[in-house]
Amino acid sequence: MAIYDYRCDECGRFEQRLPMGTAMATVACPSCGRDAKRIFAVPMTYRTPKPLARMLAREEASRDYPQVVDRVPLRRRPRRPTPPNPAHARLPRP
Repeated sequence: MAIYDYRCDECGRFEQRLPMGTAMATVACPSCGRDAKRIFAVPMTYRTPKPLARMLAREEASRDYPQVVDRVPLRRRPRRPTPPNPAHARLPRP
């Protein structure tokens, strides 16, 4: 099954699941029954990695509801790694 996109002049865009290769140029709109023309969209031929999907969802949500910052974030100093040998702790620091 493939998902095909159609646009009705009255109701807008909707999707229909049909067997691959059986989509017609026009179909009846499920809401009003008028003819809706097929529109072409980019096929989803890959899976979006979860971190990327979360980032894209956060970006899309920020368009309508941006996060408001009320203060400057705290500045963190990088931690120095603890040397494995205690003798290294006595060496001069740069």
